[in-house]
Amino acid sequence: MKILVLNCGSSSIKYQLFSMTDRVVIAKGGVEKLGMKGSFLKHVRQDGQVVVFEGEILDHKIGVEYILGILTSEKHGCLKSLEELDAVGHRVVHGGELFNSSVLLTDDVLAEVTKCIDIAPLHNPPNLKGIKAMEELIPGIPQVGVFDTAFHQTMEPKAYMYGIPYPLYKKYGIRRYGFHGTSHRYVTKRACELLGVDYNTQKIISCHLGNGASVAAIKNGKSIDTSMGFTPVEGLVMGTRSGDLDVGVVLYIMEKEEIGIKSANTLFNKHAGMLGVTGISSDMREIEMAKDKGDERAALALEMYDYKVKKYIGSYIAAMGGLDILIMTGGIGENADTTREGVLSDLDFLGISLDHQKNKGFRKEGVISTPESKVKVIVVPTDEELMIALDTEQIVTSGNKL
Repeated sequence: MKILVLNCGSSSIKYQLFSMTDRVVIAKGGVEKLGMKGSFLKHVRQDGQVVVFEGEILDHKIGVEYILGILTSEKHGCLKSLEELDAVGHRVVHGGELFNSSVLLTDDVLAEVTKCIDIAPLHNPPNLKGIKAMEELIPGIPQVGVFDTAFHQTMEPKAYMYGIPYPLYKKYGIRRYGFHGTSHRYVTKRACELLGVDYNTQKIISCHLGNGASVAAIKNGKSIDTSMGFTPVEGLVMGTRSGDLDVGVVLYIMEKEEIGIKSANTLFNKHAGMLGVTGISSDMREIEMAKDKGDERAALALEMYDYKVKKYIGSYIAAMGGLDILIMTGGIGENADTTREGVLSDLDFLGISLDHQKNKGFRKEGVISTPESKVKVIVVPTDEELMIALDTEQIVTSGNKL
């Protein structure tokens, strides 16, 4: 079975083509600067050869056409025809309260996803455009939606409710939804597989640390809490997002700076976080370099980042009544040993003992805690695309829902 995985953003489309027989990626790439001047498609073949095509890629349908064209290209492709493609799996950011698992994308499902646009105005519209484009270009091909929010639908009301008037929750669905669910689900299952333990009996904290970042608490195979909330802006200090913030601060800044809702939304989503504090960059590597050169704001931002992750880890240990496994994943979690050091140092009293020597320069899959550590600390590179492909395969072969 061959499955194409699509991740459609507002100005980009990322794709991976899987051969599910051996679970390998036989082609991948992405369309960048969609609808803008200088748009292009970057295609990577299984042998590592990279091909770049420039063109006027004005919308998602044209972008998907480019992708299907390159996949079936005689010179650069890996499919003889589109008939070799068995199904398409889509990353869909928001499934609201209705979807607690991946599903076959029917007209009824798409109608419900469309209703979620109000609470995910930046993400769900491009997701839906990709689905619609594929529907028009390959009519009848099975398509599956894998929701970022679905994994966290096991949270109890005490974890997902906000302290707002209850009628507002009922009227607008204002509650904690959480995101990065596909990543948290993949790495927690993979960690248990590597450690040879039963996923359904473990207390796990998963730290997905990238430009967007979240921490999740998984107890006995179910997400019980997560740091991102109604939107992905809540929680940790991130690349450009503020993370947890006193509502009063938002109102105060809006009043003093005389800005409206749209400007405030841009401020706290695009100009805050590590970029806002440092004034340098949202890239941790550049911030680390600035710190090494003596930049005090860069040093402060890194301390803030580590401190916030550490606080969430402590709170989730309390919420679960203990911890068996702590996972580091995402671009920062997988590669930034200094961040792991800052987050996990001095936690021996909680049973977390980092092997400082092993952690240094560690950039692969494996355990980085000491043999004596009561909690296994493990680095697991995330693979959301494989998770989407696996869900798609299972749904297409066995029914319309996991």
